[in-house]
Amino acid sequence: MSWEVPLADVRVDEDDIAAVTDVYRSGWLSMGPRTQEFEKAFAAYTGAPHALAVTNGTAALHLICAAAGLGEGDEVIVPSLTFVATVNAVAYAGATPVFADVVSVTEPWLSAAAVEAAISPRTRAVMSMTYGGHSGETEALSTLCDDRGLVLLEDTAHAAGSRLHGRHLGTFGRAGAFSLFSNKNLAVGEGGVVVTGDDELAARVKLLRSHGMTTLTWDRHRGHASGYDVVALGFNYRMDEPRSALATRRLARLDGENTARRELDARYRRLLGDAGIACALEPVEGLASAHHLFTIVLDEGVDRDAFRAALHERRIQTSLHYPPVHRFAIYADSAADAPVTDAYAARAVTLPLYAHMTHEQQDLVVDAVASAAPSARPA
Repeated sequence: MSWEVPLADVRVDEDDIAAVTDVYRSGWLSMGPRTQEFEKAFAAYTGAPHALAVTNGTAALHLICAAAGLGEGDEVIVPSLTFVATVNAVAYAGATPVFADVVSVTEPWLSAAAVEAAISPRTRAVMSMTYGGHSGETEALSTLCDDRGLVLLEDTAHAAGSRLHGRHLGTFGRAGAFSLFSNKNLAVGEGGVVVTGDDELAARVKLLRSHGMTTLTWDRHRGHASGYDVVALGFNYRMDEPRSALATRRLARLDGENTARRELDARYRRLLGDAGIACALEPVEGLASAHHLFTIVLDEGVDRDAFRAALHERRIQTSLHYPPVHRFAIYADSAADAPVTDAYAARAVTLPLYAHMTHEQQDLVVDAVASAAPSARPA
């Protein structure tokens, strides 16, 4: 379908294409100098001592769990309101995910109080998720983990460019995991980044992302090594050079694009508020959010399917972020109790938002929402 207003939209400019073309002309495509350049730039951007590029956001999540030493017998408290990769990464490491609820139906982030109530003698870590780029209760979770001797890991897939009191999200815990998927603010198609201030964890991630090998192909190509050993059961989670080149280019304009998102977010709130529509992810003092998502919460009793169908008729794309993970068949035995998550997931709708969205496009969305919400009420 040709959308009048798509949910997300990525523009690749001519300089981006030229940067990627240069990589293909260089003859070196696997992880090498351009990946190192991107890692250096991303570390400087986030203020993290270490940034390690990997093949996707899921790989980043898996690596921070594995490098933190999570394994069989450990419990990790996680949100259910997230993409399933957040939870799967814990299971990949052999640990057990334990679901905790979110704060409210307009504050859809992991509740520190719910996390504290879920702590058991087996709890080893907490995996937060910066929903929509919002900091949520990150500071409270950091304090709780410090007080209880737990590891805080941050799923910052939505948070490239999000800073709380000047500190980039992903740097509050032991490690953060970013996604460069095609609908993210920093989009290259597939890709991810691990950031950490822990030298030992960084070294472990670096080892595990490339088969547990002691040297890389690029090292041997430059004559810095003539062989290698394999010292750990690692993975093939390397980032390639074309995507690294594209990521470096796009990183340079990320703040400007996030500023445009912030202005659109504020305009949505003003216009939809006038129409009586509840908006989630309210900005808070000290937070410069990436504004990855814009979500509204429909009144109870509104037929959400009918509401979304009405917007679809106007060629406006919407989505749901997210079906609760504890409701998926694979986690049906988790015995999770997350009523606020369930309530939000039943009423929330994600509206279009991207940096180059025009006011005319935004007006089309607002008009459609204002029209469809009352008509979707039951008779």
